[in-house]
This record gives sequence, C-alpha cells and structure tokens, in this order.
Amino acid sequence: MIEISQLSNLRGQLRRWRAAGETLALIPTMGNLHAGHLQLVRTARQQADRCVVSLFVNPMQFGEGEDYASYPRTYEDDKEKLREVGADLLYAPSVDEVYPKGDRGRTRVEVPGISEILCGASRPAHFVGVSTVVCKFFNMIQPNLAVFGEKDYQQLMVIRQMVEDLCIPVEVVGVPTVREPDGLALSSRNGYLTHEERSIANCLYKTLLKTAAAIERADSDYPRLEEEASTELKAVGFRPDYFSIRSALDLSTPDPDAPELVILSAAWLGKARLIDNLRVTRNTPV
Repeated sequence: MIEISQLSNLRGQLRRWRAAGETLALIPTMGNLHAGHLQLVRTARQQADRCVVSLFVNPMQFGEGEDYASYPRTYEDDKEKLREVGADLLYAPSVDEVYPKGDRGRTRVEVPGISEILCGASRPAHFVGVSTVVCKFFNMIQPNLAVFGEKDYQQLMVIRQMVEDLCIPVEVVGVPTVREPDGLALSSRNGYLTHEERSIANCLYKTLLKTAAAIERADSDYPRLEEEASTELKAVGFRPDYFSIRSALDLSTPDPDAPELVILSAAWLGKARLIDNLRVTRNTPV
C-alpha cells in the first residue's frame, strides 16, 4: 500500500494509474477505522481497479465544544488494517495541505435544506464542513466512484445531492450498516461508551426495529410513534437528540401513505452521540 501526504505526489500516482486505464474508488474517512470502514474498502475493490482511502480529521465539520481535539487518532493501527484489507493508497494530508489558507472565510460548499434538518439542526456547521471537504477530495482525486456507509444516512443524502447539483462525475455508492452481534451500529465514537453504557447501547437499534414493525403493520401515526420511541430511549438512559420518521427519498416529512421510509435517530449516551437509521417499506392495502 502506498502512503502519501502531499497533493502533488498524490496526483502524480493517480495520473499513472489513469494512464494505464485503471478506475479509481475513494473512501473518505476520519480514521479510527473499524470493520464498517473495512467493508467499504472491500466494496470499492469489487467495483474499481484501485482503492484510495483518505484519512483526515476535518476541523471544519466540528462545531464549538465538540470533540475535534480529542477525536481518536490511530494512524498506525489504521494503516495496518488498510494493508490487510487490500487498499492501494492511503492519503493522509495535514490540515495545512487541505486548507492552506485556513478553513475559515474561504470557499465553502453548502447543500441547503437537507443539511439543515436532523443532525444539521443540532450541528449547524457540520454538513457544510462535510460537503466542502468531500468536494475538495473529489477534485483532488477525481475518482470514478466514492463509497460511503449508510449508517450516516443523512450524510450520504447530502453528498448525493451535492454531486447531482454540481454535476460532479462521481458515482456515489452506499454500503449497508455493519453492526455488532447485538445490533449496535459500528462507530468510531463507540469507544467513548463505558462498560455499563455499552450494555444498553443496542437499545437504540431495538427501538428502531420496534418502530419499523409498527409501520409495517400500517401504523401511520408517525408523531405518536416518534414520541413513544423517544420516551423509551429516555427510560433506559439515553438523551435523544431526535427520533424521526422521514421519506427515504429526500428526508422530507412523509405523507401517511408514503411507501418508502427511513427512521433516523441520534441520541446521547454518556459522552457518545450515537446515530442510527433503518429503512422500512410501509405495507399499503391492495
């Protein structure tokens, strides 16, 4: 696996691969890699000739008081995992390499509407930081496709909207959420959980499943289902940020007869802010 930290060296290597007619897949990450990230690499290797993984803890997507300074940085361990799973290139630039004139007061990429709801309402600058850095990496690397996990469902929708609106020639591929045996979605922030918190963390997924089952039984009183789910999460120790039933197509508030839905939730458990989602198809009368 090739390791590169400077953009000029990166472009030189990618130019050689393109000249050989090889296709490129990009997996943008912030490091502290787990099995979910490695599944993204496996998917990329199936769909492209070369797999590029970026490792960059992006200061622009962290708000004031969030965990940018303490976010786990595990470069050597990440590097070994990527070697084992067969990544071709690791691009790990410095902050100065990505934002040579700083990340404030410079050109930004904003996807309005969809960036302002759910996680965007709680973290107002977050998705501007995400879309800006992903757009920069798309321009730096010019991949044929980019692979993202569906656990960050809203992020995936933001990136897809950005690509469509800006006519960026990148195919965006979503990969299903990878879970622990008890259902907890894998996340780099799961490491913040204490032993006691970890024992109840899978209740978030269980609550998603319970709500999905109700919807599949044609229960369309979505405000009541959302309130019941939030109450159940509070009862076991969570501090829900939101629990919301939305259209799977655009995250709008769904009509009662909308067939394709997604249930999304973010909730604090101790120091960890956990997010998860579940797609559900509503049964409609024949």
